[in-house]
Amino acid sequence: MATFPISRSIRQFADRFTQAGFSIYIVGGAVRDHLLGRKTNDFDFATDAQPDEVMRLFRSVIPTGIKHGTVTVLFKGSSFEVTTFRIDGTYADNRHPDSVKFVRSLEEDLRRRDFTINALAVDATNGKVIDFHHGMDDLKSQSIRAIGDPRKRFEEDALRILRACRFSAQLEFSIEIETRSAMASLSHRLASVSAERIRTEIMKMMESPRPSLGIRVMHDTLALEVVLPELAMGDNISQKGAHRLDVLQHGIAACDSAPQSKPLVRLAALLHDIGKVPTKRVTESGETIFYQHEIESENMAGNILRRLKFSNEERNIVLNLIRNHMFHYTPDWTDGAVRRFINRVGTDAIADLFDLRLADQKAIHGQTHVENLVEFQNRIDQVLKQSTALTTKDLAINGEDLFRLGIPKGPIMGVILKQLLETVLDDPTENEFEKLGTIALKFYEQRILHPSRNHSPTSSS
Repeated sequence: MATFPISRSIRQFADRFTQAGFSIYIVGGAVRDHLLGRKTNDFDFATDAQPDEVMRLFRSVIPTGIKHGTVTVLFKGSSFEVTTFRIDGTYADNRHPDSVKFVRSLEEDLRRRDFTINALAVDATNGKVIDFHHGMDDLKSQSIRAIGDPRKRFEEDALRILRACRFSAQLEFSIEIETRSAMASLSHRLASVSAERIRTEIMKMMESPRPSLGIRVMHDTLALEVVLPELAMGDNISQKGAHRLDVLQHGIAACDSAPQSKPLVRLAALLHDIGKVPTKRVTESGETIFYQHEIESENMAGNILRRLKFSNEERNIVLNLIRNHMFHYTPDWTDGAVRRFINRVGTDAIADLFDLRLADQKAIHGQTHVENLVEFQNRIDQVLKQSTALTTKDLAINGEDLFRLGIPKGPIMGVILKQLLETVLDDPTENEFEKLGTIALKFYEQRILHPSRNHSPTSSS
């Protein structure tokens, strides 16, 4: 018989319930992960005590979701989320129950959950595992199966379709055939799920060992067309040269190949070539080209990230990588060219961009070629040691200085600062206040105030 190790603090926590005549169980992911040999410190509890009864048992209780029977108990330095046994009413919004009814039966409570592997429970007093839905059998067969009628489960909450995909990626499990069929027939309901919930599931896939497993299930069940239609359009869009995969499968393979510890780099890898679909052209000579696909990929990815409510910081990281993924370093680059690359990409993003390049290579060739990147990194390191100015903020002169020299504030000043940075990127020794001041005034005089003096008058015969 399977058992679950009960720590001293959990046993003491459970004693409060049993001494008052209630039962208390550990439920959900903690039980599943323990049985799979995965570590977890996140425990959810279910009880027959109602929220107000739980609040009377403990001194510090936060009513985090009391409408649905959930409170958070602060106990001996830990926080435990406790939910009263319940059954759910109808789901008018395909996401949340319109009402809940508190019950006294653990079996009734577990019946409302999504998948059998998530409907396991542990008696918090003795560690005994309780399995009403053959979840342990599904763990052994590495299968994700909905509880009861899968259509009903997904009609109740459409997000469960993405959760199934995410668990496939996280656990590297397959999806039981009837569950998969119901997902495909109801995937259109994902259109009504909030962007924030979808984003969370996608990012959990990015953090999984093999995101490809979840993304391919999304594609096979038509969920990808609803959630990421821009990515789905790459299906069967063939590429040129050494590419062995179409645009969709290439993005999925690149995503898998990027570091698991960098989910935003994985997201950039997944989306980095989606612009190839609208930019694909075949020349008169029969050559397939994707002119400036990285720019279109950036625009399309930007639309996706805004739609899914990613933060500004997350969008900037991903879009910067996509925009710059087509760099082509060669040993004949000047130091000025290297400095411009650093300025364009940003020092903090270079390691991520190199990770994206390696993932792209792996998806194309099945292997990586690091020699060129190692040489490029050495050049970057040398330039960083020698250079003091890589952005306008690093210049020895600033906007206030230019204003005191007689240059008005506004767009003109920005143009001049950019010109000064170009000068310094070419020659770092020019980054001195007097030199830059002289250059700025000369540029302002010749290019702004009197641009016509730079052109010789046209003679007529």
